[in-house]
Amino acid sequence: MSAWCRIVEVGGIRTASIYPFREGTDGYDTQEWIGAQVWSDGRIGTAGGSYVGTTQWQSAPHRSKYLKCMTPRVICTDYFSGLAYPGGAFQLNVLMSWGMRTNARTGQSIEYHNWTEAFHVLPLDRMDEMAGRMLPFWKDWIEHDVYDAYWDAMDDENRWGEIAVPAFNMGGWYDLYANQTFTNFTGLRAGGRTEEARQSKLVVGPWPHALSTSPRIGDIDFGAASMIDLEALELRWFDYWLKGIDNGITGEPPLRLFIMGANIWRDEHEWPLARTDWQKWHLHSGGKANALTGDGVLSPEPPGDETSDHFVYDPHYPVQTLGGNNCCSPHIVAWGPYDQRPVEMRSDVLCYTSAPLTEDREVTGPVTIVLYAATDGPDTDWTVKLVDVFPSGYAMNLCDGILRARYREDRSRPSPLEPGKVYRYDIEVGVTGNVFRKGHRIRVEISSSNFPRFDRNPNTGHRFGRDADLRVAHQTVFHDRVHPSHILLPVIPAVRRQK
Repeated sequence: MSAWCRIVEVGGIRTASIYPFREGTDGYDTQEWIGAQVWSDGRIGTAGGSYVGTTQWQSAPHRSKYLKCMTPRVICTDYFSGLAYPGGAFQLNVLMSWGMRTNARTGQSIEYHNWTEAFHVLPLDRMDEMAGRMLPFWKDWIEHDVYDAYWDAMDDENRWGEIAVPAFNMGGWYDLYANQTFTNFTGLRAGGRTEEARQSKLVVGPWPHALSTSPRIGDIDFGAASMIDLEALELRWFDYWLKGIDNGITGEPPLRLFIMGANIWRDEHEWPLARTDWQKWHLHSGGKANALTGDGVLSPEPPGDETSDHFVYDPHYPVQTLGGNNCCSPHIVAWGPYDQRPVEMRSDVLCYTSAPLTEDREVTGPVTIVLYAATDGPDTDWTVKLVDVFPSGYAMNLCDGILRARYREDRSRPSPLEPGKVYRYDIEVGVTGNVFRKGHRIRVEISSSNFPRFDRNPNTGHRFGRDADLRVAHQTVFHDRVHPSHILLPVIPAVRRQK
């Protein structure tokens, strides 16, 4: 039995079920077999996206002597923080829909489900059964809600030094693995075992998990220039590393980014960009930042003696996911950029908006926020979203993040909150490459749910996924001299022509 299969018994019938993210040795064995065949020239290059990217990263540290290069698309290498528990919150939509589709030897139909109802099932550890499936990996994912030996066994971030071949990575700003795509790129270039591995490259477009299939993503048409021939790039990569054709690809800049807003491609040499101007944009209000009609303001000015903002997070009525970095069934949960105003009309969404910009401002890089906040229970979630607000009012989401409060210090050792105490939360909001045009405004949303992309924090502090208890949380966000909540924006200086 292959390492990635598991025998499951349902109703007295025993059957083989896929068990994901365990293909490392299988991939190595396959490469060794292929390389030894008489019809093989002994030089292997791997290709593919999503799960077929997994098989590339998982097998690479085993270092088959025949493997010469990789072209992984849209995949992570840290399956705890990159897939299952970003910020400590369970990535419900993708794990549920993808898991149910791929739990057997052939693709399974999931079109008959009432997904609105399915996503609300509690407790989480029975969600697969309530939906009519028995997923052994689902039980294990719920069981292992901290980073432990289970996740370490499939974490290739710890194994960069064992990878000897270069990777041409491909990703999208709206892919669920957008952050990890850059981690893969920087990790292998900095820590690869060989000089060849450290020549890895990356291309990132304005795409969701399906790369370069349409110029229109969600609400936005990024234009014909956003479409590039990824297969042609792969062919050049293979020509160089497998055939020895000196086509100059390794002499070109290692990073190519599509900058939204300007809708142009640009070559770069490192990530984050060396010329980044890291700017703190602070949250301000008179205590009524609730919804886009509130008094929340975002500006570079540090806060003074300001009133905190309050909202109620009720997990019975979570904030709905509206586009973003989702996967893999956009007809169930949409991906990409969408107008966020329907979400921003809710009183449990705090909105902090800048004045109209007097000139174009590019934000390209990893976005983080320092949030000072308190809740009245032992645990809760904090969600953050960066939004580009057009002169018309259209609010385009760029990236978003989440932090489960119990994991604020350590993803391996959660710790409960002291109710009412103010904590500092450092939250990864995501990555983006976008020009906020003159006349546009920058907006930051703060809330406590983004459902069903992430599971609802029940605010109880109970053991994860085992009960159906929910409690209402009363949230406070601080922004004053002592608690200067701010988002850290990677601003790229404009290139000005010399006179």
